[in-house]
Amino acid sequence: MLAYLEDGRPNVPEPYVFLRSAPPWRPFTESAAISKIVARALDRAGITNAPSRGAHLLRHSAATSMLRRGATIETIGTLLRHRSITTTAHYAKVDTETLRLIAQPWPGGRPC
Repeated sequence: MLAYLEDGRPNVPEPYVFLRSAPPWRPFTESAAISKIVARALDRAGITNAPSRGAHLLRHSAATSMLRRGATIETIGTLLRHRSITTTAHYAKVDTETLRLIAQPWPGGRPC
């Protein structure tokens, strides 16, 4: 994101972060534009088993990456502007390596 803001985003007086990639540089005209871009990119890459095919995939990927790099659920929730921590908590389930580190032994010493 920082690289885009510093090197990729056109230097124009628009308050929006993401702009069209060709002049005239202006904001997207509809909220579904990002979802359409993601779906086209997945198609071009031949990815058919993505958990989502729209803009939510970007949010989920960003949250998963932050979680794996040590960000707290609270920090991720704030960044994603979630109203409830339970909304953000579902991202923890994808980080199985970290879950293994904090998992308690199965009662009776038998592996799960």
